[in-house]
Amino acid sequence: MRRSHFPIGLFLAFILVGLCSGCGGDGESSGPERLKVAVIPKGTTHVFWKSVERGAKKAGKDLDVEILWKGPLKENDRAQQIQVVQQFVSQKVSGIVLAPLDFKALVNPVKAASAAGIPVVIYDSSLEGVAGTDFVSFVATDNKAAGSIGGNRAKELLPTGGKIVVLRYAVGSASTTNREEGFLAAVKSAGNLDVISDNQYAGATAGEAKTMALNMIEQVRKSDLVFCPNESSTMGMLLALRQEGLAGKVKFIGFDSSPPLVKALADGHIDALVVQDPEGMGEKAVRAVVSHLKGESPDPVVDTGATLVTRENMNDPDVKRLIE
Repeated sequence: MRRSHFPIGLFLAFILVGLCSGCGGDGESSGPERLKVAVIPKGTTHVFWKSVERGAKKAGKDLDVEILWKGPLKENDRAQQIQVVQQFVSQKVSGIVLAPLDFKALVNPVKAASAAGIPVVIYDSSLEGVAGTDFVSFVATDNKAAGSIGGNRAKELLPTGGKIVVLRYAVGSASTTNREEGFLAAVKSAGNLDVISDNQYAGATAGEAKTMALNMIEQVRKSDLVFCPNESSTMGMLLALRQEGLAGKVKFIGFDSSPPLVKALADGHIDALVVQDPEGMGEKAVRAVVSHLKGESPDPVVDTGATLVTRENMNDPDVKRLIE
């Protein structure tokens, strides 16, 4: 019987190829491990947070960083947000970008992340501590200044004076508290504006805000202008005003934007919206934590700006970008 001989040279070549492919799997061809950045919002339902997510993922794509987006469903679930932070710490992500639901309750989870060697950038709403020391950076709107923008608009809308109602958002939310205080300081400086209610809280959803607005509707009827400090409180107040036939009769300044709020502005049911740049905020927050991970020194505080939107300027290109 004739034997077939496998050429020894070809046999050795196969061995070399196998060895090289085995080495390449963990060597030069795989490259360094991709950074993973967890981005945690206050909630996941509002249009604002969807815009933040879009900006964060844009930065992730530009920087070749994996973005892990996760947060509580509702903006009052502190326990769930703390759990999300702890989960990402246990997963040993490269960095965390966090919008804290409560400026005190999230302090210890952030400390635990830092102790585990995971840098944290705070965005949107402040955390107790010092930016650049207790956490890498604070990327947000200057919320007191943004509230003042709304207050100054109220003075323009009521030049001869009037009564004002403020429907606050939630206890412990630093961003909205600062907006409320900025608004109140501005209107009180006018001398002829009387704040007849500023101690009611809307809650985490538009539905809760509508209920609260209806509960205080008699005060709203007596007022000349109402102010709300975020998307859900603005939407809830709008629904209540419409239900009671007050939309367009009581002047209304809201905060943040969504398609229904922008339409209400165009229709005359809202007189002005103070809007942020949530997409820019998400992008800059991710860039800040990646900069730190690369050994650079990002600015400890980054102001992402606020803009007053009215029917007169809502179609200007620079403004339209913020409300689309």
